[in-house]
Amino acid sequence: MSFFDRIAAAVMPPESASDRANARKVAESLSAAGDWLSTVLQHHAHIETLFGEALDYPDAERRLVALKNLAITLTAHANAEESVIYPALTEIGEKADAMMAYNEQAMVKIEMGLLEKLDPMSEDWRDKLTHIRDAVAHHVCEEEGKWFPELQQHLSPADRARLNARFPQEFDRYAGPGHEWLPVT
Repeated sequence: MSFFDRIAAAVMPPESASDRANARKVAESLSAAGDWLSTVLQHHAHIETLFGEALDYPDAERRLVALKNLAITLTAHANAEESVIYPALTEIGEKADAMMAYNEQAMVKIEMGLLEKLDPMSEDWRDKLTHIRDAVAHHVCEEEGKWFPELQQHLSPADRARLNARFPQEFDRYAGPGHEWLPVT
Protein backbone atom coordinates (compact mmCIF):
# COMPACT_ATOMS: atom_id res chain seq x y z
CA MET A 1 0.00 0.00 0.00
CA SER A 2 1.41 3.38 -1.00
CA PHE A 3 1.89 6.26 1.41
CA PHE A 4 -1.05 8.04 -0.25
CA ASP A 5 -3.24 4.98 0.17
CA ARG A 6 -2.41 4.69 3.89
CA ILE A 7 -3.24 8.36 4.48
CA ALA A 8 -6.45 8.10 2.46
CA ALA A 9 -7.56 5.04 4.44
CA ALA A 10 -6.94 6.86 7.72
CA VAL A 11 -8.67 10.08 6.64
CA MET A 12 -11.56 8.45 4.78
CA PRO A 13 -12.48 5.22 6.52
CA PRO A 14 -14.74 3.25 4.21
CA GLU A 15 -18.47 3.35 4.71
CA SER A 16 -20.22 0.05 5.28
CA ALA A 17 -22.22 -1.67 2.56
CA SER A 18 -25.31 -0.69 4.52
CA ASP A 19 -24.25 2.98 4.56
CA ARG A 20 -23.72 2.91 0.80
CA ALA A 21 -27.07 1.18 0.19
CA ASN A 22 -28.86 3.74 2.37
CA ALA A 23 -27.18 6.61 0.51
CA ARG A 24 -28.28 5.12 -2.82
CA LYS A 25 -31.86 4.77 -1.54
CA VAL A 26 -31.88 8.43 -0.55
CA ALA A 27 -30.77 9.49 -4.02
CA GLU A 28 -33.13 7.08 -5.79
CA SER A 29 -36.07 8.44 -3.80
CA LEU A 30 -35.37 11.91 -5.22
CA SER A 31 -34.71 10.90 -8.82
CA ALA A 32 -37.15 10.51 -11.68
CA ALA A 33 -36.79 8.35 -14.76
CA GLY A 34 -34.43 10.02 -17.23
CA ASP A 35 -33.45 12.94 -15.04
CA TRP A 36 -29.86 13.95 -14.29
CA LEU A 37 -29.87 12.16 -10.93
CA SER A 38 -31.16 8.86 -12.31
CA THR A 39 -28.50 9.06 -15.02
CA VAL A 40 -25.80 9.67 -12.40
CA LEU A 41 -27.06 6.69 -10.40
CA GLN A 42 -27.01 4.47 -13.50
CA HIS A 43 -23.41 5.53 -14.14
CA HIS A 44 -22.46 4.80 -10.53
CA ALA A 45 -23.92 1.30 -10.72
CA HIS A 46 -22.17 0.64 -14.03
CA ILE A 47 -18.85 1.90 -12.65
CA GLU A 48 -19.19 -0.52 -9.73
CA THR A 49 -19.72 -3.36 -12.21
CA LEU A 50 -16.68 -2.31 -14.24
CA PHE A 51 -14.45 -2.30 -11.16
CA GLY A 52 -15.62 -5.83 -10.40
CA GLU A 53 -14.89 -6.99 -13.94
CA ALA A 54 -11.41 -5.51 -13.97
CA LEU A 55 -10.59 -7.14 -10.64
CA ASP A 56 -12.20 -10.51 -11.40
CA TYR A 57 -10.93 -11.42 -14.86
CA PRO A 58 -8.27 -14.13 -14.64
CA ASP A 59 -6.08 -12.92 -17.49
CA ALA A 60 -4.21 -9.74 -18.37
CA GLU A 61 -5.90 -9.12 -21.72
CA ARG A 62 -9.43 -9.07 -20.33
CA ARG A 63 -8.37 -7.06 -17.28
CA LEU A 64 -6.88 -4.40 -19.55
CA VAL A 65 -10.01 -4.21 -21.72
CA ALA A 66 -12.18 -3.93 -18.60
CA LEU A 67 -9.81 -1.28 -17.24
CA LYS A 68 -10.09 0.69 -20.50
CA ASN A 69 -13.90 0.57 -20.25
CA LEU A 70 -13.65 1.70 -16.65
CA ALA A 71 -11.26 4.55 -17.48
CA ILE A 72 -13.50 5.84 -20.28
CA THR A 73 -16.59 5.68 -18.09
CA LEU A 74 -14.93 7.24 -15.04
CA THR A 75 -13.46 10.08 -17.06
CA ALA A 76 -16.65 10.82 -19.00
CA HIS A 77 -18.71 10.68 -15.82
CA ALA A 78 -16.25 12.84 -13.87
CA ASN A 79 -16.04 15.40 -16.67
CA ALA A 80 -19.85 15.62 -16.82
CA GLU A 81 -20.12 16.09 -13.06
CA GLU A 82 -17.31 18.65 -13.02
CA SER A 83 -18.82 20.63 -15.91
CA VAL A 84 -22.48 20.50 -14.93
CA ILE A 85 -23.27 19.18 -11.46
CA TYR A 86 -20.49 20.65 -9.31
CA PRO A 87 -21.06 24.21 -10.57
CA ALA A 88 -24.72 23.77 -9.63
CA LEU A 89 -23.61 22.72 -6.13
CA THR A 90 -21.73 25.99 -5.78
CA GLU A 91 -24.86 27.89 -6.81
CA ILE A 92 -26.75 26.49 -3.82
CA GLY A 93 -23.93 27.45 -1.44
CA GLU A 94 -22.06 24.13 -1.35
CA LYS A 95 -18.73 25.35 -2.70
CA ALA A 96 -16.71 23.32 -0.16
CA ASP A 97 -18.49 20.11 -1.20
CA ALA A 98 -17.96 20.91 -4.88
CA MET A 99 -14.25 21.53 -4.30
CA MET A 100 -13.94 18.30 -2.30
CA ALA A 101 -15.64 16.43 -5.12
CA TYR A 102 -13.31 17.95 -7.75
CA ASN A 103 -10.26 17.04 -5.66
CA GLU A 104 -11.40 13.46 -5.09
CA GLN A 105 -11.99 12.95 -8.80
CA ALA A 106 -8.65 14.49 -9.69
CA MET A 107 -6.89 12.05 -7.38
CA VAL A 108 -8.71 9.11 -8.98
CA LYS A 109 -7.61 10.29 -12.42
CA ILE A 110 -4.00 10.48 -11.23
CA GLU A 111 -4.16 7.03 -9.63
CA MET A 112 -5.76 5.53 -12.77
CA GLY A 113 -2.87 6.94 -14.80
CA LEU A 114 -0.34 5.38 -12.43
CA LEU A 115 -2.20 2.08 -12.64
CA GLU A 116 -1.45 1.88 -16.38
CA LYS A 117 2.24 1.38 -15.57
CA LEU A 118 1.65 -1.74 -13.49
CA ASP A 119 1.43 -5.35 -14.63
CA PRO A 120 -2.30 -6.19 -14.59
CA MET A 121 -1.51 -9.62 -13.13
CA SER A 122 0.53 -8.23 -10.23
CA GLU A 123 -0.59 -7.83 -6.64
CA ASP A 124 0.42 -4.14 -6.84
CA TRP A 125 -2.05 -3.63 -9.71
CA ARG A 126 -4.83 -5.38 -7.79
CA ASP A 127 -4.05 -3.40 -4.62
CA LYS A 128 -4.02 -0.05 -6.45
CA LEU A 129 -7.26 -0.80 -8.31
CA THR A 130 -8.89 -1.90 -5.05
CA HIS A 131 -7.82 1.36 -3.38
CA ILE A 132 -9.16 3.36 -6.34
CA ARG A 133 -12.44 1.41 -6.16
CA ASP A 134 -12.72 2.14 -2.44
CA ALA A 135 -12.01 5.85 -2.95
CA VAL A 136 -14.65 5.99 -5.68
CA ALA A 137 -17.13 4.15 -3.42
CA HIS A 138 -16.52 6.76 -0.70
CA HIS A 139 -16.98 9.59 -3.22
CA VAL A 140 -20.19 8.03 -4.57
CA CYS A 141 -21.56 7.62 -1.05
CA GLU A 142 -20.99 11.32 -0.37
CA GLU A 143 -22.70 12.26 -3.63
CA GLU A 144 -25.67 9.94 -3.23
CA GLY A 145 -26.19 10.41 0.49
CA LYS A 146 -25.72 14.15 0.87
CA TRP A 147 -24.48 16.33 -1.99
CA PHE A 148 -26.83 15.33 -4.81
CA PRO A 149 -30.02 14.96 -2.73
CA GLU A 150 -29.39 18.44 -1.36
CA LEU A 151 -28.84 19.76 -4.88
CA GLN A 152 -31.96 18.03 -6.22
CA GLN A 153 -34.08 19.57 -3.47
CA HIS A 154 -32.80 23.09 -4.19
CA LEU A 155 -33.04 23.12 -8.00
CA SER A 156 -35.59 25.28 -9.71
CA PRO A 157 -37.55 23.58 -12.51
CA ALA A 158 -35.46 25.51 -15.08
CA ASP A 159 -32.18 24.48 -13.46
CA ARG A 160 -33.35 20.87 -13.21
CA ALA A 161 -34.21 20.89 -16.94
CA ARG A 162 -30.79 22.34 -17.73
CA LEU A 163 -28.99 19.62 -15.74
CA ASN A 164 -31.19 16.95 -17.33
CA ALA A 165 -30.03 18.11 -20.78
CA ARG A 166 -26.43 19.07 -20.06
CA PHE A 167 -25.23 16.10 -17.99
CA PRO A 168 -25.67 13.50 -20.76
CA GLN A 169 -24.24 15.94 -23.32
CA GLU A 170 -21.05 16.30 -21.32
CA PHE A 171 -20.80 12.55 -20.74
CA ASP A 172 -21.19 11.93 -24.48
CA ARG A 173 -18.60 14.60 -25.29
CA TYR A 174 -15.92 12.30 -23.84
CA ALA A 175 -17.42 8.81 -24.15
CA GLY A 176 -19.10 9.45 -27.49
CA PRO A 177 -22.83 9.41 -28.18
CA GLY A 178 -24.27 5.96 -27.64
CA HIS A 179 -20.90 4.87 -26.27
CA GLU A 180 -20.27 1.21 -27.01
CA TRP A 181 -18.25 -0.61 -24.40
CA LEU A 182 -15.26 -2.48 -25.69
CA PRO A 183 -16.05 -6.19 -25.93
CA VAL A 184 -14.45 -8.28 -23.21
CA THR A 185 -14.06 -11.78 -24.55
